[in-house]
Amino acid sequence: MKAISIFLCTFLLTAICAAEEPEYLDWKGSQLYSEKNYTGALSYFSQAVSQDPNFQDAWIHKGDAQKALRDYNGSIQSYNSALKINGSQTAAWSGIADAYTALKNYINASAAAAKATELDGKNKGNWLREGNLLQLQGKYKEAVAKYDAALELDPEYKDALYKKAISLIYEGKAVEAEKLIDQVLLIDPKYKLAHNAKGFIQEANGTVDQALKSYDMALEIDPAYAQALNNKMHVLLDSGEQKEAMQIFVKI
Repeated sequence: MKAISIFLCTFLLTAICAAEEPEYLDWKGSQLYSEKNYTGALSYFSQAVSQDPNFQDAWIHKGDAQKALRDYNGSIQSYNSALKINGSQTAAWSGIADAYTALKNYINASAAAAKATELDGKNKGNWLREGNLLQLQGKYKEAVAKYDAALELDPEYKDALYKKAISLIYEGKAVEAEKLIDQVLLIDPKYKLAHNAKGFIQEANGTVDQALKSYDMALEIDPAYAQALNNKMHVLLDSGEQKEAMQIFVKI
């Protein structure tokens, strides 16, 4: 009987110790993270890296939780801790790019995004993110090159087609941009952003009736789409349809 008691005590102590291991803490944190309990997840990830400062995945997971909680500076610190262990972790560079983007620090975000692309050039999303960050900085020609790289991997990548079209509009290449927008709408007729962009191009060309139809298409997909509502309102005002424009104005 005494031997059984000793065995049970030893078993329980072993189980308790195992439960406190960094891998278990990281697993528990990941479970809570998947449930969107980011505060609880962060607690477990913090315990994991406290016990094992070289636990790279836990540092990345901690950064993810901090980013979800909008502690962007804290998340950058955690990702950098992971990179000190292994500088080739794409997830850490991607996390840094996202955190800097949230802080509107597009220069540092671009540098981190470029590193993620360098490490994983077969990921079309990495090229798209680089292009988007360059576009936000007004570097439209450079952005187009990144979108083209994404489209080499997937010629029907609608997000890259759309964003490339936006850069071309800024460069004054509306005809080329509209062709890309039409391509997007062939791939996905419910892409509201593309309908709105098409309306913008048509409005700029003076084809107001067509522009209104495009804005209406966007609004059929999403009646609360503020940008399309705003664009339609201004077209109506310019056309002398003040009453109909005001009906939109009160909704925005």
